[in-house]
Amino acid sequence: MATLQIKDLHVSVADEETKKTKEILKGVNLTMNTGETHAIMGPNGTGKSTLSETIMGNPKYLVTQGDIMLDGTSLLGKPVDERARAGLFLAMQYPAEIKGITNLEFMRAAVNATRPDNDPIPIRTFLKELDKNLEILNMSDDMAERYLNEGFSGGEKKRNEILQLMTIKPNFAILDEIDSGLDIDALQVVAKGVNQMASPNFGVLMITHYQRLLNYIHPDQVHVMMGGKIVKTGNASLATELEATGYAGLRDELGLDVDLVDEDVPAGNGGR
Repeated sequence: MATLQIKDLHVSVADEETKKTKEILKGVNLTMNTGETHAIMGPNGTGKSTLSETIMGNPKYLVTQGDIMLDGTSLLGKPVDERARAGLFLAMQYPAEIKGITNLEFMRAAVNATRPDNDPIPIRTFLKELDKNLEILNMSDDMAERYLNEGFSGGEKKRNEILQLMTIKPNFAILDEIDSGLDIDALQVVAKGVNQMASPNFGVLMITHYQRLLNYIHPDQVHVMMGGKIVKTGNASLATELEATGYAGLRDELGLDVDLVDEDVPAGNGGR
């Protein structure tokens, strides 16, 4: 079992125009183990995507206080590739297009980066695993030969992120709005891929706007973020409650002094 722990995390971001920094995360605490599925929900502008990018080491985000620890070892100061080798994976909300590198080349290089230099994955073993994953995700064989995300539709990019996840097999996957823009059929396929990964050695942290994703990937815990903090944690029924009350209702119930971008918008209809 591996443990990912976020302790009193404060994060600031510099405005690209004014260069002034603004604090986005204001003391996030979260602990999860492999074998668990956690979901983070919250209104627009509360810092959910900032949290995912900070965990993965995006240098745009400045940690001013607190720590991110993997099995008791701090990840602060470690570059993105070192965090990936340590067992973290981020399925991005907006995957980049990279011309000149095929899906197959990218994924094989990523797998080999987690192995000793003198022990690359045998090509037949890799291709057999890739073919199996393509079939699970209803993706055509030629997707492996296409340049990474180039010319992909939004749905194809999201499936491709899950294909990478299934091929690389990290300890922890952070899914940043992996359901965004997907119709029901595509959502079911993506969820099937994530559920296929379930094991005592794999943990999922889902960031989503929509309770509907949780109908297909069932969380052990649901965390609600407001004002840059996790303000409430519960089981899967918490997401259902949010559908009924909205974030404004929960804010008022908790007596929080937090301005919401989408005031009174239910959890299923809003925010980042």
